[in-house]
Amino acid sequence: MKYTQLGRTGLKVGRLVLGTMNFGPQTNETDSHAIMDAALDAGINLFDTANVYGWGENKGRTEEIIGNWFAQGGDRRDKVVLATKVYANMGADGPAWPNHDKLSALNIRRAVDASLKRLQTDHIDVYQFHHIDRSTPFEEIWQAIDVLVQQGKILYVGSSNFPGYKIAQANEIAARRAGTIGLVSEQCLYNLAERRAEMEVIPAAQDYGLGVIPWSPLHGGLLGGVIRKEVEGGRRASGRAADALANTTIRAQIQAYEDLLDKHGIEPGEAALAWLLTRPGVTGPIVGPRTAEQLDSALRAVELELSEELLSGLEEIFPGPGPSPEAFAW
Repeated sequence: MKYTQLGRTGLKVGRLVLGTMNFGPQTNETDSHAIMDAALDAGINLFDTANVYGWGENKGRTEEIIGNWFAQGGDRRDKVVLATKVYANMGADGPAWPNHDKLSALNIRRAVDASLKRLQTDHIDVYQFHHIDRSTPFEEIWQAIDVLVQQGKILYVGSSNFPGYKIAQANEIAARRAGTIGLVSEQCLYNLAERRAEMEVIPAAQDYGLGVIPWSPLHGGLLGGVIRKEVEGGRRASGRAADALANTTIRAQIQAYEDLLDKHGIEPGEAALAWLLTRPGVTGPIVGPRTAEQLDSALRAVELELSEELLSGLEEIFPGPGPSPEAFAW
């Protein structure tokens, strides 16, 4: 595994991030533990989760699965850089109870303690805001975070799904508070087929020293060889990928992508991950394997070198918007 610094911090993390969203809903606990063991053996050390993963009546279940894995010992917790998130409502099903979601000081305090209990640990390495909270000022958010840092419950803070101006706002307010480090990472939707983050989010992250952690690097499976799988195995696309392929223009684009990679003898999913590793500001994409085989494929991407010819071909198929304001003005 190759390592890099997480943004402007001294924290070293692998260039692939293990996403755990499938643990519980799609992958049982035994298989989830096996995937985490394999990831750790391969050198992946940043594990990403969220308090709401497990979803519905099972929200929190993913953190519990990770906590049970830590409880097995073997320096598992010591070797992992643990990242989880706060924002979603964690109260009982039904109408949301006031103050059981978003980023009020009260909910941040409640959510941290609940995550620590489920994760069976005494601290979270990177505590991430899962979404912006338009109702809570950053002065309140940072006050709550400062207390948790002083208590040793969290070490660093990151954001997820933040627009560029909120990254700037959060860190400018943090800079006015003595001892507040501010955001150190941004987890955003970013891949070959979805490059809008290049307009403002990634430039803001780079200017403020945040590591960029792309989620959905295969765009819901669309970049994982979906058309070839249909032809070879009769496996039909589903979900977001199926909806996208129903558009003839997008289908032609994905066909051109798969044809290009077939010409170069490279697996589509591995190429999509390797492309992200060439992008400025990217720490490492989140991979969410449901099986050990999917993890093995993701690991091969770290060692994959994309030629200039191939990179140019990918740029022709998936042209980026460019930075702002040129993307929409001049």
